[in-house]
Amino acid sequence: MNGPEIHVEFAPELHVFVPRARRDGTVRAATDGVSSLGHVIESLGVPLTEVGALVVDGRDVPVSHVPAAGESVTVRAVAHPQRVPGAPLRFLLDVHLGTLARRLRLLGVDTAYESIDIGDPALAARSAAERRVMLSRDRGLLRRRELWAGAFVYSTRPEEQLREVLDRFRPGLRPWTRCTACNGLLREATKEEVADQLKHGTHATYDVFAQCGECGRAYWRGAHHEQLEAIVREAVALCSEGR
Repeated sequence: MNGPEIHVEFAPELHVFVPRARRDGTVRAATDGVSSLGHVIESLGVPLTEVGALVVDGRDVPVSHVPAAGESVTVRAVAHPQRVPGAPLRFLLDVHLGTLARRLRLLGVDTAYESIDIGDPALAARSAAERRVMLSRDRGLLRRRELWAGAFVYSTRPEEQLREVLDRFRPGLRPWTRCTACNGLLREATKEEVADQLKHGTHATYDVFAQCGECGRAYWRGAHHEQLEAIVREAVALCSEGR
């Protein structure tokens, strides 16, 4: 390693981003006396969306701090629950998180989702324009400066991903109020209004319906309703903890 060095210790939650670190999460990094601490941390592989407090030799510093040779840096993980100031809490998910998007919408959380890959620049621009928190497993996307806010999704399993997001942000939940297909708001509908979407068995068995005000999709308590009810119950219980 060339140049003066600093000693960096990462919180356990961040070890996944720093494969070159020792088992205790420590690493020695070069500093040039010009680059910010935020730049150094990102160069080691950690998106700043995942970073909480930065402590240098016992004192809190901002990401703009320029580290000097010999400093000891502690990088803490972002605090839970995380508050995103200045805008209603809304999300934007990339193409790889479709199941998570549908489950957040089931819970009534305003969740935009791109079902095709529109590219990192377009996603970051939409996050900024609509003031949405970008959820992704793409570290490069989360490093883009134009993002409104972002968060890395650690798990690859949808049920764990949902728990991650709910634990981190504790969004307000309004289950059964959004279309899981398009994110539009649902309204009560009569059987006659949605008759063209019903098969004969459904038409004969069910009497309570809802319809999306955006795409027109019809909803009723079908065969999978118990499974969806279980998802909702667990989510409401998790978000109610500590309130």
